[in-house]
Amino acid sequence: MGSFNDMERGRQVSENPAMSLESMRRLLQRLDNPQRGRQTVHITGSKGKGSLAGMLESVLLQSGLRTAVFTSPHLHSYRERFRFGGESILEPEFASALDGIRESVDEEQAASGRAVSTFGILTALFFSLSRMQVPHVDWQIVEVGLGGSFDATNVFEETDLVMIAPISLEHTAILGDTEEEIARDKAGIVKAGSVCVLAPQTEASVTDVVKARCEEVGASLIEVGELYEAEVIERFSYGQTFKVTGPEGTRELRTSMLGRHQVENAMTVVAAVEALRARGQVISEEALVTGLARARIHGRMEVLGQNPLVVADGAHNPASAEVLARTLQDYFEWRKCYFVIGCTTDKDIKGIGYKIAKLAELIVCCSFDSPRAEDPYVMIQDVGFLGPPAVAEDSVAAGIETALSHAEKEDLICVTGSLYVVAEARNFLLGQATSG
Repeated sequence: MGSFNDMERGRQVSENPAMSLESMRRLLQRLDNPQRGRQTVHITGSKGKGSLAGMLESVLLQSGLRTAVFTSPHLHSYRERFRFGGESILEPEFASALDGIRESVDEEQAASGRAVSTFGILTALFFSLSRMQVPHVDWQIVEVGLGGSFDATNVFEETDLVMIAPISLEHTAILGDTEEEIARDKAGIVKAGSVCVLAPQTEASVTDVVKARCEEVGASLIEVGELYEAEVIERFSYGQTFKVTGPEGTRELRTSMLGRHQVENAMTVVAAVEALRARGQVISEEALVTGLARARIHGRMEVLGQNPLVVADGAHNPASAEVLARTLQDYFEWRKCYFVIGCTTDKDIKGIGYKIAKLAELIVCCSFDSPRAEDPYVMIQDVGFLGPPAVAEDSVAAGIETALSHAEKEDLICVTGSLYVVAEARNFLLGQATSG
């Protein structure tokens, strides 16, 4: 990000650092509104946004359609957040486009008296790059950064499709203290004329809120949990096969992505594809089947080593940790389980610990390279009373080494918590670069 202040990885130093949605819209106006002119899918939710985006992208690419995808956060490089035709943007193009918007960013900062946020810069950069790709982009898929109503991506007058992943408690200081309040914020991206595809939800109040928003603005609602069913047929450590039954019948599918939640994500994408077909988009059955099979997301139930088995997953809240614990039991065979976990200071570490403690032989709390990383010795105070012993290490690499020193080849090591932790684990075990 060059000389721009990185407000995602660091702590805020400004007394009034928040970038308003109005400021984001003014920045885009300075750039001649590059968010316009393309068919758009807008995605929000608490968990699964990246998987929905990646699966739908893969299906559209298999259909011969040209895609631009904006997701967050990244594992190793900011450039991962920008995918065109399924490929991350190259460094020279990234740098050139960033220079191209710099003057407008500086003008908006001077006019507003506030810093343009890192996420705001990245959002503007994505839209600028997407416009540069025209006519080589048929669909832009945009993942919300935080919430919905006031997120920097909520700048569209209209969208073709809105996808809402499962909603659970997260960022409660910003979004609200209940699932209903959080759903109300996230549903703010639904626009008049959109088709809203709502993934299965655990709280009926979430569905009620989204339904009310759709009725208010004049959007169509597809409740995936009501119209579709999924059944897992076979589970393997390298993927799964499953059936999805919906309005267009029953089809057998497969994915390399693990967990019952990924089956539900795939079912939601099936619903989205059928909605796009109903709006006139040609997507073949072969493209749907092949696209789901080829979709992959790094850092989500990703196997990084064998003997002992090492799995990494960015489970950063209690709901995700519960899914992680269930998936480890359902998809892998192991004797003892060792957790290496690191979280940012705003996470419910005790809540995460409750979900994984019943499986753990040992919990290794670790720090990572971020000013927002929670002190591992503080983490021990939250998880140390849950049953299994807990120790602290000053880095992810040291945490993995500690787990490896205890584990035998029949055991499993799970690296989890922040995606920053997952990134450092991939760097340590696979040699993936973390620059950019």
